[in-house]
Amino acid sequence: MKSNTNMRLGKPSLFKQIAKNYSCYLFMLPFAVVFILFTVVPVITAIGFSFTDFNVLEKPEWVGWHNYRQLFTGDDLFLDALKNTLVIAAIVGPAGYIMSFVFAWCINDLPPFFRAVLTLMFYAPTLSNIYAIWKIIFSSDDYGIMNSYLLDWGIIDIPIKWLQDSDFILPVVVIILLWSSLGTSFLSFIAGLQSVDRTLYEAAAVDGIHNRFQELWYITLPSMKPQLMFGAIMSISTSFGVGDAITAVLGFPSPSYAAHTMAHHIQDYGFTRFQMGYACAIAVILFVIMVSTNQIIQRMLKNVGK
Repeated sequence: MKSNTNMRLGKPSLFKQIAKNYSCYLFMLPFAVVFILFTVVPVITAIGFSFTDFNVLEKPEWVGWHNYRQLFTGDDLFLDALKNTLVIAAIVGPAGYIMSFVFAWCINDLPPFFRAVLTLMFYAPTLSNIYAIWKIIFSSDDYGIMNSYLLDWGIIDIPIKWLQDSDFILPVVVIILLWSSLGTSFLSFIAGLQSVDRTLYEAAAVDGIHNRFQELWYITLPSMKPQLMFGAIMSISTSFGVGDAITAVLGFPSPSYAAHTMAHHIQDYGFTRFQMGYACAIAVILFVIMVSTNQIIQRMLKNVGK
């Protein structure tokens, strides 16, 4: 009897809520249709194809878990790609995220003109994607900028093959990706910092908060949790899905597959070998890793300011 009463007195059903707020749902409809068609449907389709042997031209053949077993037991290159992806994501993701926030926080209180100029300067690498300059910096001959300085300072005797030696390729890639990591997250942090209510700082000063670091932890960060979450999602997606920047500098495949990532492995099997079912299995694993990492980040951000 009590449960029936709660049902009658509780929240209205979903259909009643939609009927009551139909105008809001109408505004959402175009985006919802595009999101479902170009995001949800492809993800579900990829999951389905990952259990098949599909070469695009012929009808998919169901193979069950064969693709996943092959990835972990018979594909050494995938394990290298997984390791490289995790290493890059573990360094570039958090470091780029922290750099984006620190730079945004440091320039937030500057006059509008100087803040706008510095914002453009920090964001410019994302806009330009001029990776050719890194080929000049890390050129393998005496004329490369890095080798030239190291030779002049007497640190090395012969030029280092930065982009050919597998011992140096991954560190160079991390440096390049960090350079280009101040992207959308940086802009969202700038917007979030500008939207924080200034009266909160005045009230906090009365309550005993007197330095910027206390203001940061107890006021700034809790006030911009949506921007922090958005920045985390963008950093995760960028660091795990990296591939184009590496290809622009090292070519595809990279020398000795030293910077081969899961995105490269998907490209190789999906668009070079046309083994689409196998490529979808790689994409599903990458998707699961990204979603799991996102959930961990969400739980961590819930404790900010507590």
